[in-house]
Amino acid sequence: MIHKKPLVPHRLRTIQGSFATIEHRFLRDGFWSSLSHHELLLYFFLVLVSDRHGLSFYSYDKLCSLLQIDLDDYLEARNQLIQKDLLAFDGRIFQVPSLPEQPQHAPSSILKTQEDMERKDPATIHHICRQVFGDKPC
Repeated sequence: MIHKKPLVPHRLRTIQGSFATIEHRFLRDGFWSSLSHHELLLYFFLVLVSDRHGLSFYSYDKLCSLLQIDLDDYLEARNQLIQKDLLAFDGRIFQVPSLPEQPQHAPSSILKTQEDMERKDPATIHHICRQVFGDKPC
């Protein structure tokens, strides 16, 4: 067994004022590994800013600005967290609920139809933008 002692004993962490918690189960049970980088970023931010019931409200533009992500990445992360039962959202208020029994891994989807390509394939989306806007960057 590893004997642990503080490395900086004069600066031991204490809880003062409000604080956020994340269960150890988040890491141990595989929730961490089930999330993308942007999903983790959004999840941890919402945990940090939520009240004791897991509730918070931030506009999408404020979230994108604070997290330094674009709207598409925010929407994908938010929707995946909702699908994985790690986030509830009513259009205005977020709730980070207690962890579900097990992490839900989103199935990867193969792009098969033209509609799939137009919605999820970066090259196709870029091509459509160039058709609509000309050589202006998308």
